Amino acid sequence: MNLEYFIAKRLIVSKSYKSSVSSPIIKIAIWAIALSIFMMVLSVATGIGLQQKIREKIAAFNGHIIVSNFDDNQSQVTAEPFDSKILPISQLRKNKYITHVQPIITKGALIRTKTDVEGVVFKGVDNTYQWNNLEDFLVEGKIPTYKEDDINQVLISQFLANRLKLKVGNSFTTFFMKTQGKLPSVRKFTISGIYNSGFQEFDSSYIIGNIQHLQRINKWKPSQFGAYEIFIDDFSKLDERAQEIYKTIPPTFNSVSISEKYFSIFEWLKLFDFNILVILIIMIAVATINMVVALLVLILERTQLIGMLKALGANNWSIRKIFLYNAAHLISRGLLWGNGTAIILLFIQKKFEIITLNPESYYVSSAPVDINFLYIALLNAGTILICVLILLIPSYLITKISPIKALKFF
Repeated sequence: MNLEYFIAKRLIVSKSYKSSVSSPIIKIAIWAIALSIFMMVLSVATGIGLQQKIREKIAAFNGHIIVSNFDDNQSQVTAEPFDSKILPISQLRKNKYITHVQPIITKGALIRTKTDVEGVVFKGVDNTYQWNNLEDFLVEGKIPTYKEDDINQVLISQFLANRLKLKVGNSFTTFFMKTQGKLPSVRKFTISGIYNSGFQEFDSSYIIGNIQHLQRINKWKPSQFGAYEIFIDDFSKLDERAQEIYKTIPPTFNSVSISEKYFSIFEWLKLFDFNILVILIIMIAVATINMVVALLVLILERTQLIGMLKALGANNWSIRKIFLYNAAHLISRGLLWGNGTAIILLFIQKKFEIITLNPESYYVSSAPVDINFLYIALLNAGTILICVLILLIPSYLITKISPIKALKFF
C-alpha cells in the first residue's frame, strides 16, 4: 500500500472529511454520479433488450436466413417449388455455423366461419420445425405434434382468433386459391393453440399448419418445398453467413437474411444504438462536471493540509493522487447507489412486466430488458476511468498552492 493511498484512506474516515462530504455540493455530485450510472444502465439494458426481443421474434417466424428459388416473387407466398434432391439439407448442414434447417411452404388462403371471412398466409411446416421458438408466444392450448391423429391441427394468432371469434378446439374451413378457372381447395382445420408474438405483421397474417396439406393442394412431391429456414449460431455475423451460404448453393437458388427481408425494421433498430450512445455521452458529461466541482471544493477545503504535505517534502503529483483517491471514493458511492437502484428496477420489470408498450409501434407488448452484468461492469469501469482522467485537470490547482501561504493561518 503506497503512502498516498494510506493518507487518502485516513482522510476519508476522518470527521472533517465526513462533514465536508455532507455539504450540498458534494451530495449533489454523488447523486449526479448515481443518476448518471442509473440512466446508463437502464438505457443499455432496455435498448439492447428491445433489439434482441424483436430479432428473436423475426427469427422465430423466418429463421435467420431464407434459401429459396431465385425469382422475382415479392409476396409472402411460395411461387415455385424446388426439389430437396437438388439442394439437400445435409449439404447446408456441412457449414458448422448452421444450427438448424427446416423446410416450409407458404400459401394464401381464406378462412371462413359462420360470421366472418379473413385472408391469411398458411405456413406449412414438418416434424423438423423448431416449435420451441414459438413456445414463449403460446398463450393458450398446445403446440401441434403432427402425428397421424392431429395432422389437421393448426396454430393461430390471438389477433386472428379474436377477429374470427375462435377458441382452442374450434374448427374452421379454409379455402386455398388455385389458378384461374379452377375451384379452390377446401380444408377443415382444428385450432391446437393460440399464440401472440406482439408482432403485428405476423400475428395478422400467419397460421401454421402441416406442410403435407400444401404439397397435396399444389400437387407437389413430398421432396418439394418452398424454402429453407436456416438458423445460425452467431447473429452478429448474419449478413456474412448469408453471403457464405449463397456461394455454396446452386446458382438457381438465393439466400436472403432477415436483415435484408425486413430492412426497414433493422434500420429502425440501429437507431437505438445511436440513442444509447447519446445518453451515455450526456450522462458521463453530467457526472464529470459535478465531480470537477466536488474535487475543487475538496481541494479548497484542504488547502492547509496541502501546504503541510508540501512543507514535509511531498511533491505535487503525490498530493494530487491523494485527492484523486478521494474523488474515486465519492464516485464509487454514487455508482453503488445508481447500480443498485437500476438493477432492482430491471429485475422487477423482467419479472412482472410493469411497463407496457404499444405492440403496433414497438412490436412488443412490454418493455424487454437484458440484464448483462458484463455490460454493467464495463459501464462502471468506463465511468470511473473517464471521470478520474478528467479530474486530472482541476487537480492541477494543487501545484499552484504555496506552502508558505497555506500554513500562514494554520
